[in-house]
Amino acid sequence: MRPEYRDPHAVPARDLFLRRLLLVTLAVAALMLLWRLQPVIEDWFSPKLAAERTVTPRGDLAADEKSTIELFEHARDSVVFITTAQLVRDAWTRNVMQVPRGSGSGFIWDDAGHVVTNFHVIRGASQATVKLADGRDYQAALVGASPAHDIAVLRIGVGFKRPPPVPIGTSGDLKVGQKVFAIGNPFGLDWTLTTGIVSALDRSLPGEDGETTIEHLIQTDAAINPGNSGGPLLDSNGRLIGINTAIYSPSGASAGIGFAVPVDTVMRVVPQLIKNGLYVRPVLGIQIDEDVNVRLLEELELDVGGVVVLRVMPGSAADKAGLRGIRQERDGSFYPGDIIVSLDGQAVDSVAKLTARLDDHRVGDTVKLGVLREGKEMSLSVTLQPGN
Repeated sequence: MRPEYRDPHAVPARDLFLRRLLLVTLAVAALMLLWRLQPVIEDWFSPKLAAERTVTPRGDLAADEKSTIELFEHARDSVVFITTAQLVRDAWTRNVMQVPRGSGSGFIWDDAGHVVTNFHVIRGASQATVKLADGRDYQAALVGASPAHDIAVLRIGVGFKRPPPVPIGTSGDLKVGQKVFAIGNPFGLDWTLTTGIVSALDRSLPGEDGETTIEHLIQTDAAINPGNSGGPLLDSNGRLIGINTAIYSPSGASAGIGFAVPVDTVMRVVPQLIKNGLYVRPVLGIQIDEDVNVRLLEELELDVGGVVVLRVMPGSAADKAGLRGIRQERDGSFYPGDIIVSLDGQAVDSVAKLTARLDDHRVGDTVKLGVLREGKEMSLSVTLQPGN
């Protein structure tokens, strides 16, 4: 067997590995050292004196920026900041103290010093202070409120330099996608402007009384937060189109879904509040009940919905129009009354919906009711009367 030949100059594999490991280690160390020394090296080659900066001219503002600025400057003085307080009696000393309750927004309605806001802004308060844009504060008096519409009217006595009323617009002709502007005092940050568009129309929310529904609400993505309530929602001409009243937000902050009471509703309610201190709703003169209505519709197996007339008030508008309520025969059997299924061609499927449809009208208006009577559909005309 021949002996194995070994090259006397060959480097052992172990020594070769150690040499390569040493080279890699030195390379990594050199890179780390260079990384550490980089700021020093850059400083050597950097100028020792900073060059003076000059302002770059921006040029003219864009047309939409100018119009937004002009809108805010014109509307700002018409928006107010409302803070409320509540009287609280100390359980130990029996002393009555006044404690802050909350804040909100409002706007000047007319030259007589009337201020419109949300009812929930002043609900439960014993005192309200209205702050104008120029810093003046006034104690406000409550003129009237309609919880069903979440609207309240206050009054302040401004002797001189009266702020201008907000120009009134319309809400029945609004279009989805139209620009809107909200001014208010979110989280106490006074006179804040937010912008957006009309996201949807004809939304519905339960009223403050829990028994009625506020119809035709404007949905907008303009940021509306706590404190914006009661402030104006304006169109691009600076006209009032709604009162910011509610937000949809699991966290309590703006989630891009806000609601405003439409100005068409405001125009029906506010003048009555100023004149009478309350809102007189137009009614038919019938007795109806939501819970009873649901049970009766189930028993009658009516899938179309509607409102069952329980009783017609003698001498009422409904009585004069021939509307019928539930009647009892001598043998003790009951017969269902008329079932209202539409009003002026618009479907009615609940008591809340009927109340809201009636609220689109005024006392003295004549409406046409679609009625089911003993399985037959018929039409009746009723002249609306004032409610109690």
